[in-house]
Amino acid sequence: MIALNEPVPQSRGFKRVLNQLDMTLFTVCAILVIDTLAASAKVGVSSLAWWVITFVFFFVPYGLIVAELGAAYPSEGGIQQWIRRAYGDKWAGRTVWYYWVNVALWMPSVYILFAGMFAQLFAPEMSLWVKIALGVLLTWITVGVGIASLANSKWVPNIGAVVKAAIMLIMGVAGIWIASTRGFANEMTLSTLTPGWDVGLAFLPVVVYNFLGFELMSGAGEEMENPARDVPIAIVVAGLAIVGFYLLATFGILVALPVNEIGLISGVLDTVSRLLGESELAKTATVLIGIGALYTFFANMVTWTLGANRTAQAAAADGELPAVLASLHPTYQTPVGAFLWTGIVSTVVIVLYGFMAASAEDLFWSLFAFSSIIFLLPYLLVFPAFLRLRRIDAGTARPYRVPGGMTALTLIAAICVLFILQAILFFVWVPGEPVDWSTAGPVLGGVVLTVLIGEIILALQTRRKGA
Repeated sequence: MIALNEPVPQSRGFKRVLNQLDMTLFTVCAILVIDTLAASAKVGVSSLAWWVITFVFFFVPYGLIVAELGAAYPSEGGIQQWIRRAYGDKWAGRTVWYYWVNVALWMPSVYILFAGMFAQLFAPEMSLWVKIALGVLLTWITVGVGIASLANSKWVPNIGAVVKAAIMLIMGVAGIWIASTRGFANEMTLSTLTPGWDVGLAFLPVVVYNFLGFELMSGAGEEMENPARDVPIAIVVAGLAIVGFYLLATFGILVALPVNEIGLISGVLDTVSRLLGESELAKTATVLIGIGALYTFFANMVTWTLGANRTAQAAAADGELPAVLASLHPTYQTPVGAFLWTGIVSTVVIVLYGFMAASAEDLFWSLFAFSSIIFLLPYLLVFPAFLRLRRIDAGTARPYRVPGGMTALTLIAAICVLFILQAILFFVWVPGEPVDWSTAGPVLGGVVLTVLIGEIILALQTRRKGA
């Protein structure tokens, strides 16, 4: 376990190539996701209210907490260093295992969505197995980009953030214009905007999920020019932009499509097509926006693998995960071992799920729910770690501090944990309905298997360190 008063580790030779703008765009690209917009809109018109509620009670306090941690502990590994300092090596290893492996588990669902949208645009008859092959190809392109120098690979998320913002802005502005000239596809009244306890809550976890990722840039803490100054600023600027774009794009979807016609894969393109019309110019614009959306899916995975693999490499370097994940590229100092294993896990999962899903949409949701639960688990420790570090490591300088006393901080951390817990629950249970074990069973089975594998890895690492 790390000593409580141990200083933040000094740089291990990483080049500081991330400036404040890079970090802001990186965070926007990490959190602002188009691939799950349709799923969040499936909540219905009340999703707009849920965005606001989640922003106020979860996104804001979560962002402030991560701003303090990222500025106070700017080490390579980010979340790994925070948990390690608060709870020791074993909990850090456990947390990083979930954080890292979920990306490899999530990648297949994103690239199946990519393949589904690609087919919708250019090859409507594309079979599921061709889509899976395309997903495997994209996986290894992502690995290649991640192994390249961060000075070059950072441009994928930078451009991705701009493209995402542009697409969501177009959807929102077109939605406002359609609403003022043609009316709404869904009834928008005070009653429909009011959140309710109904089957729409099955998609509410996606709203929480879509707000996660503030800590990702801190995985490259030693590659930032000035993390103490830039992390809080990047979080505030990115956070305000993110919620604005989410609200605009969700509004555009709900203006264009009745809730029962929103498809998890086709929802974005269907929305753009309805918003822009049927003219040849509009059809061309729809295709161009579709191509932009495809790029954002790729940028999502590059962004998350850039952060998560650096976190895994740091954990492996500290002996918490297998040494095979610790290797760095001799020239670029990038986590080549973690990237290669991300590619291997993603390839295996996408092929296995090809045998288990009847359609691309089934495959997308199964993979998404499974990987999302794994993804949410580390956050159950981030918020308690924040409180513990405030108590046991008060001597570390905090360039930014979340305002309030310990009672207020405990309350907001507890609310954040409750948001995470409800998201985990609703990924496997639709409120008001019995559990559908045909869907929940495989998802929970995958979660249990992933947790068990992690525990075996941790036990072996503990034995090696004790030998």
